[in-house]
Amino acid sequence: MVAPLVNDSFLRACLREPTDHTPIWLMRQAGRYLPEYNATRARAGSFMALATNPDFATEVTLQPLERYALDAAILFSDILTVPDAMGLGLSFAQGEGPRFADPVRDEAAVARLAVPDLDRLRYVFDAVASIRQALAGRVPLIGFAGSPWTLACYMVEGGSSDDYRLVKTMLYARPDLMHRVLAVNADAVALYLNAQIDAGAQAVMVFDSWGGVLADGAFQAFSLAYTQRVLARLKREHEGRRVPAIVFTRGGGQWLEQIAASGADVVGLDWTTGIGAARERVGERVALQGNLDPSVLFAPAAAIEAETKKVLDEFGAHPGHVFNLGHGISQYTPPDAVRVLVETVHDHSRRRRKA
Repeated sequence: MVAPLVNDSFLRACLREPTDHTPIWLMRQAGRYLPEYNATRARAGSFMALATNPDFATEVTLQPLERYALDAAILFSDILTVPDAMGLGLSFAQGEGPRFADPVRDEAAVARLAVPDLDRLRYVFDAVASIRQALAGRVPLIGFAGSPWTLACYMVEGGSSDDYRLVKTMLYARPDLMHRVLAVNADAVALYLNAQIDAGAQAVMVFDSWGGVLADGAFQAFSLAYTQRVLARLKREHEGRRVPAIVFTRGGGQWLEQIAASGADVVGLDWTTGIGAARERVGERVALQGNLDPSVLFAPAAAIEAETKKVLDEFGAHPGHVFNLGHGISQYTPPDAVRVLVETVHDHSRRRRKA
């Protein structure tokens, strides 16, 4: 039995429907800035042990909702679960970030790539179902995946990168290989997100974290085209309700109109694009998500309140705003700063609607 939603403001804002306040959730809201998260991670023993255990994933997904009046939960997982399921050997060294034992760097490695058996990702879908049950209709649950291009960056580089030299070399020297990697990734991501929807995710988000490192022209051909391929294959109705799709391209402000035409319901903005100007550019085509600079949360409470109100005022009295940071919350963020942020978003947006 599916519990009815008590607070559906996030879903309604995604579809540009009126809400009595601006909903807010945070990228990486379950993370290292929370002492309780760190305690659970210590119990799990490692990041992968945490992310692959549905009970632990449920526990940490709910932790920020116990502290703050957030309007959505987001599945606790990692964008690299899909290439890991392809057999590339994902690991997380302490303080070093993700590493793949078998990066994809030559023709033979590209030829071996295939859409993974979704049973290898069963732990993710079990976590989605467990979280939905634990939420009991409190707020909606967001599922997510990395974009085909962003996944390719990690798969070719073998981990994080400062200059994207290896993946860009493949892009320019062997575009045929890069297109093959991206096609496999797009098909895998679409199946993965649809399985999350089947398991209970009520909205899905595509993180194109590294789209902004591409040149104009290359972005459209190697990132946006494959994000569109994912969006075109998504289930958009489930449990009798529209399943909104969010696309976030870090550094994608110059391509805002093209991203808005991709088939997404919501476009996420980083902090480098003014949200008022962005709304003028996209009009009524999509809702917008964002876009407070995460570093604002290191400032005193009065500054957090002022900067938060500035974003709300800049967006204006229109439906279709989901408040978020312009990127993931920093692990060094004081937890009390998040409380100030959430309360300010709710209080100020409610007052604006009554004015």
